[in-house]
Amino acid sequence: MTYSFRSVNTALALSLPLVLTLSTLSPLPALAETTIIKNVKGYTFTDGELMTFKALKFTDDKVDRIYKLTDQIDSASDATVIDGKGRVMLPGLIDAHGHVLSYGLSLMRVDLMGSPSEQDSVARVKDFAQKNSDSKWIQGRGWNQVQWPSNAFPTAASLDKVFPDTPVVLSRVDGHALWVNSKAMAVAGIDSTTKEVDGGQIIRDKNNQPTGVFVDNAMDLIFKSMPALSQQDMEVALEKSMRSLASMGLTSVHDAGISKQNIAAYQSLIKKQSMPIRINAMVDVMDSNWKATLAKGTSLSDDKKLQINSVKISADGALGSRGAALIEDYSDMPHHRGLLLHDDKTLGNIIHHAMQAGFQVNTHAIGDNANKIVLDHYQNAIAKTQSRDLRHRVEHAQVLQMSDIERFAEMDIIASMQATHATSDKNMAEDRLGSERIKGAYAWKTLLNKQVIIAAGSDFPVESPNPFFGLHASLTRQDKQNLPKGGWYPEQAMSMAQAFKSFTLDAAYAGHQESYLGSLEPEKQADFILVDQDIFAIPGKDIWKTQVHQTWVGGKKVEF
Repeated sequence: MTYSFRSVNTALALSLPLVLTLSTLSPLPALAETTIIKNVKGYTFTDGELMTFKALKFTDDKVDRIYKLTDQIDSASDATVIDGKGRVMLPGLIDAHGHVLSYGLSLMRVDLMGSPSEQDSVARVKDFAQKNSDSKWIQGRGWNQVQWPSNAFPTAASLDKVFPDTPVVLSRVDGHALWVNSKAMAVAGIDSTTKEVDGGQIIRDKNNQPTGVFVDNAMDLIFKSMPALSQQDMEVALEKSMRSLASMGLTSVHDAGISKQNIAAYQSLIKKQSMPIRINAMVDVMDSNWKATLAKGTSLSDDKKLQINSVKISADGALGSRGAALIEDYSDMPHHRGLLLHDDKTLGNIIHHAMQAGFQVNTHAIGDNANKIVLDHYQNAIAKTQSRDLRHRVEHAQVLQMSDIERFAEMDIIASMQATHATSDKNMAEDRLGSERIKGAYAWKTLLNKQVIIAAGSDFPVESPNPFFGLHASLTRQDKQNLPKGGWYPEQAMSMAQAFKSFTLDAAYAGHQESYLGSLEPEKQADFILVDQDIFAIPGKDIWKTQVHQTWVGGKKVEF
């Protein structure tokens, strides 16, 4: 289906007197507007090659031409000419895996990113509560016990001291665990008799009492008791999120797993012409309506701002919370191999149903066991559905057996990966995996050498959505302090051209959008950004500092 907002009943118009005809006809379309932005240092891929240019010409929402360094710039009298003031112009960057609603909500809730301890996190929650005294539930996200001196999961007890009567629900940085207080557990009816959940874990003390941390599917025990968001709440959060993303240079995002209600909120924003950037939305199979949504078929709005042609499945949890499903035991936790979120038969049926419905399948798989199982199901379902051309993806593809890297290439599976996960995980990943398994983890260069396409993203709000952080990590394998010296497993680093392509053309390809996004070429959408420094000329260590001055989507400048 498409969303169209113009209609003219021509037959009725012709049957009316002339004066009425003129008053009832839709207004004539506005004259085409041509713009030339000159005096820029531009970079884009053309025919697979990186090229530079000095000016861009576009009419309405489409690119007319780029001017190479030796080209004469048109002197058309009907064009608006803008001086780029020597800034660097890039195609709009694309994040191939983020969570738009969650990010928008995180901007309105407690921010625990970078919190150095459990005590500091509690203090941040207290400060937020004092400024938002009308909150019936206090929510936040971003804690990461791996960065704390204790290296241990937090407990309800520390929250109870400050919040004995108000439910508090705090999501771990990766979104795969919740830390809650006793009031939240009481509202949810959780106590020592609460049964474990398949594909989840309730962290308990020696007396079998829940400590306040719920991992993966066990989080649903809390979610079911929380007040639901209204569509208006969603729309506010989505628009806030998208404008923030635009301010960082993102003109398109692949929204990794959304509900029927979330889709309705996007569709409402489309009708209101309130979508500042483009969204490639993945239908979440955890939504009870997912099959009905797929039955409606794929869709693309008339303005190409909202596309729905893929599904999101989660096979396992995350490495930090030891929910990633491994073939062998965790190196730092004997007898534990993580969590599979679906039994094998159910996972296979979901994948087959989605492929049969003509949807691209994008499956979250972090551990080597999850990746192997997903690839096994892909191989079987692709053969049965003849859907290889749908460009199925593995989201994260974080820990891989060397033999499975070969299978990505053999089946044309896209690896949707997030460079900043490597630089965030470097302090704990080898503890979890050991010295041998780590060789197949975050293995960007190995995948690229096998001609596997990598679509870059950030998994925001797990990581910052700033794509220049991702470009920096891709090139250096270092954090923003440029540590470790020389890079973490630097042999897996990308070249600058490879990293840039993963955030532009290859990300567009991963969304079946390369015909109109990902580069600045004639007839493609005029999606571009102006930034303050040349990422191809400056030292790699400084790429993350890049500032975005302007973001344009469809030939219109986005207001941040």
